[in-house]
Amino acid sequence: MNRIPPVIDMAPDGTFRTKPPGMRAPLSFKLLLGATIVAVLAGAAAVAALALWIAALLLPVVVIAAVVAWGTFKYRAWRRRGVAGGSGRSVYYRFR
Repeated sequence: MNRIPPVIDMAPDGTFRTKPPGMRAPLSFKLLLGATIVAVLAGAAAVAALALWIAALLLPVVVIAAVVAWGTFKYRAWRRRGVAGGSGRSVYYRFR
């Protein structure tokens, strides 16, 4: 029973004047926090790399689709002009 009671250095508004000793986070918690941050960043980098890889795989499909759409547009314009044997269904109007 020779224990010295703790000294509470508290201001009248309820805040402590100094931090109580021993209230720092232990080293194991700091290491855990650092490892968690590194793991989250590595996961985000992996997801970004996967998204870029999928976009790179889809790029040729998009180019081929654009070429087919362009060719279809040109073919329809050619048919609309009546080049196919003069039997086109288009009607030309002349405004005088």
